[in-house]
Amino acid sequence: MARPVLNGTCPVKPLSSEFFAMRCHVELPVTSMRVCINGWEQNSVIKDCCISLSEGEIRAEAGLCVVIPCSFTTSYYFTPQHIVWYKCEPSKPNYADSDIIFHTNKNNNKTQSGFKGRVSLLEPDVSRRNCSIIVNDLTESDSGSYQLRVNGLLYWNTDGFTFSPRTTVSVKGLTQKPTVVIPPLTEGQQSTLSCTAPGLCSGSVPEISWTWRGAGEKDSHITGNITAFRTENLTAVTQRHSSTLTFISSAEHHGTTVSCKVSFTNNITTEETVTLNVTYVKEVTVTGNPSVKEGETDSELQC
Repeated sequence: MARPVLNGTCPVKPLSSEFFAMRCHVELPVTSMRVCINGWEQNSVIKDCCISLSEGEIRAEAGLCVVIPCSFTTSYYFTPQHIVWYKCEPSKPNYADSDIIFHTNKNNNKTQSGFKGRVSLLEPDVSRRNCSIIVNDLTESDSGSYQLRVNGLLYWNTDGFTFSPRTTVSVKGLTQKPTVVIPPLTEGQQSTLSCTAPGLCSGSVPEISWTWRGAGEKDSHITGNITAFRTENLTAVTQRHSSTLTFISSAEHHGTTVSCKVSFTNNITTEETVTLNVTYVKEVTVTGNPSVKEGETDSELQC
């Protein structure tokens, strides 16, 4: 009896099931489609080939990241060894090696150069059958259809199959702005402003810069300021990048503006500007003769 062959594309029948959504400051569906092979009476080896993918379009913004949630199941007789992801044009019925954006086989040299180092599995252990990937440093050209292939061993022989369903990703221009927090400002006291970059992942560490604009002046730096950059690891794949600006508040800062600019890879920038409100005591000046004798009525003081 000839061994069943998995190589090729799995025919599928769509079903529905709940899935998960991973927040990365991108809009992800909270439901997924689960597609499996049904009705294979003679070939029991591959009838358990199933995949769970997000339903609908996954939306993200340039400069940040996107997570494509994915999981799959295979027959007991098939051992997955490598995961391959392709990015295809929606109108293109079949993928080609030139469409590879990620391959767990480090010896594979067909991955598109533009995706090298930007794509990684959320779960590196392929045997766990978690095919979710994260794509960092997004650009609008990353929009498209993404398709999965699994390579491995069937009865100790090299084999593999491609899942028919595709996930659609749409990347738009960056609209999110940094979050700037200003504490109460009092003249003569040290104050610290904070600026947090948008998104919880980007891949490359962004650059955060501060500028100050006085009344009718050009952008400059606050005299005697101290800046500090901080990266906070929230999960294995999410980080929060922030910067602080510390200076001594003065009356001249009142009513002026401070801008925080965040620069991502590929010259993608976003900026937020805030107005400073400094509490200060205005100096009181008294003119006239401060010495007034009892009973005098013609003394005049001006304040």
